Amino acid sequence: MYQNSDACVSQMIKFFRTSVKSFLAIALVLALGACSTGGAAGLEPFKSQDGRYGFLFPTGWTRVAVDNGPEVVYHDLINSDETLSLVISKLGNEVDLDDLGGADAVGERLFGEKNSNNPIQLIDASERQVDERKFYDLEYSVDLEENSRHEIATVVVDRGYLYTLAASTSEQRWSKMQDTFKRVVSSLTFFI
Repeated sequence: MYQNSDACVSQMIKFFRTSVKSFLAIALVLALGACSTGGAAGLEPFKSQDGRYGFLFPTGWTRVAVDNGPEVVYHDLINSDETLSLVISKLGNEVDLDDLGGADAVGERLFGEKNSNNPIQLIDASERQVDERKFYDLEYSVDLEENSRHEIATVVVDRGYLYTLAASTSEQRWSKMQDTFKRVVSSLTFFI
């Protein structure tokens, strides 16, 4: 009788160990899957208080308040000269992005014409369409004596306002941050 009981206990212990190992394996797979958010890995969502618009910003960045400045500003705590800002400018109600010109024209209007005297140089200007909204994506460099910077921005018109979402870093860090910044500025979305 004891032999049969010992075998039963042994089988129960073996079953329990196998079940625990299986459970831990499933938990590990689920935990690792939760850590990966696909194309938005390393980015967190921001949504305006009125629910009109939103965008992604890099994880670990802090929102800062700027008086009489951009609507929203984030900066990196470690590399504090890396910034993300959203500027909202009032336009006429009937104005759309085409009325402001093509991507190159808008880039030059915002940053000045391409010439050697201008510290801001437009590198690239392109157009994209998302959910019946036209966006202009602008890449430019800013050559200052003490620090050269690289920036990328997107501009779009919505309900009489021009939205400009721009991300900026030093020229030295651009190669490391460019993919993240491109994902950030292209994430600007309107919900209403």
